Amino acid sequence: MTNFGAKDILYEDNHLMVVNKPTGALVQADAEGETGLEDAIKAFIRRRDGKPGDVFLGVVHRIDRPVSGAVLFAKTSKALVRLNEMIRRGEIDKRYWVVTEALLPEDEGVLVHHIVRDGKSNRSRAHVAPVKESKEARLEYRMVAGSKNYYLYEVRLLTGRHHQIRAQFSKEGAPIKGDLKYGAKRSNPDGGISLHSRCVRLVHPVRKESLEVVAPVPADDNLWKFFEEASTNSAGI
Repeated sequence: MTNFGAKDILYEDNHLMVVNKPTGALVQADAEGETGLEDAIKAFIRRRDGKPGDVFLGVVHRIDRPVSGAVLFAKTSKALVRLNEMIRRGEIDKRYWVVTEALLPEDEGVLVHHIVRDGKSNRSRAHVAPVKESKEARLEYRMVAGSKNYYLYEVRLLTGRHHQIRAQFSKEGAPIKGDLKYGAKRSNPDGGISLHSRCVRLVHPVRKESLEVVAPVPADDNLWKFFEEASTNSAGI
């Protein structure tokens, strides 16, 4: 991602930064050498602040390449250590918006599955009961809005498993729009999936103040814009 700029920054201070990742961008460089958001942010800070040497930037959490939305980075080693510990203790509240092709059985609830990751296919499979090498996956969900063909859910992750939301929603018969890997009927025009990291809530690791950062939905997607407007009539983010 080479076109990162100030417009992509949702929040920044001396200790951390939250950016709005576009669909299709990597958070970190991959094994093939393709650069990611981390490199683009470092280059931006180096230019903006006139830093001659290396720029420190720590990745606190990641979202998949076809997913858009808020990603949290640490700008100091002290903040990174504290944020990593907060992630480990479940003290960073991450909310996602999910557009599905079908309804879940209930308007709100908790999904509990047991997930096995397949590294060869880069896919996770959700099971209703524990199986060999599975890890428990839990999330809270609530329906926010609906259209003629699609439905918007707000999700709060209670665990952090590989492709967790994608695998769990697919298992429940409600694949994410555009997610061919997990059973969607057709792809999205931009090659992404309709999963958006909508909000990050935490107590600032240094200032100890409550912080909430909301990521606008992709601006060039009319369905996302429809649901963002519809969400204002509900209790969603």
